[in-house]
Amino acid sequence: MTTKTLICEEDAVTGEQAVSPDPDPLCNRAGSTPAACNIFWNAGRVSQQDRQQQLGHRPATVWLTGLSGAGKSTLAYELELMLLTEKHPCYVLDGDNLRHHLNRDLGFSTEDRKENIRRAAEVARLMNEAGLVVITSFISPRREDREMARAIIGEERFIEVHVSTSARVCESRDPKGLYAKARAGQIPDFTGISSPYEPPTSPALEIDMGRTTPDEAARTLRNCLANHLGRS
Repeated sequence: MTTKTLICEEDAVTGEQAVSPDPDPLCNRAGSTPAACNIFWNAGRVSQQDRQQQLGHRPATVWLTGLSGAGKSTLAYELELMLLTEKHPCYVLDGDNLRHHLNRDLGFSTEDRKENIRRAAEVARLMNEAGLVVITSFISPRREDREMARAIIGEERFIEVHVSTSARVCESRDPKGLYAKARAGQIPDFTGISSPYEPPTSPALEIDMGRTTPDEAARTLRNCLANHLGRS
């Protein structure tokens, strides 16, 4: 007979015994340390269905990808305002903002870019677990990294949107002066100039912010989300 090990912990407030099953297979993942085998998943008493009924929608992560200056952040914040107006709790995870705090220790090497996306995806997953709609704004130039984000967040919640504004338009805008610096050799590995961008092969939606207004683009994206968000 197979014996299953259970770990029992007493809740300090209620005195009840919380029983956790075998360890989460975290220790079996590539790159995990031996200490990961001593980590257990603690399940709460509120289900995802409970959260959906409370918030009135299914959680999702809208992953906006595109060149610097493509209008990703503009679109993200326009959509956020639209959804909040409709009483859908949501939040924007902006790439620049995360690099001010959570990802401030990362540079722009291939390895650091991948870690930047991994951390962002983990945060988005947690926010989805809380029931929120998450809108991300990341250049995320590599397909491999975006597929990693999809795997972390979950296929059913990950909605990839290509903000396909052309490199010519992005460089003509250059709101942060980054293209000029990249052309002058002051910024190495700059996506679209000295580093490649790999566009999505089959995004849920493609939006060219050089051919539409932020309001029109947000409405197009909102319509795309309608079936996914649904109502509980």
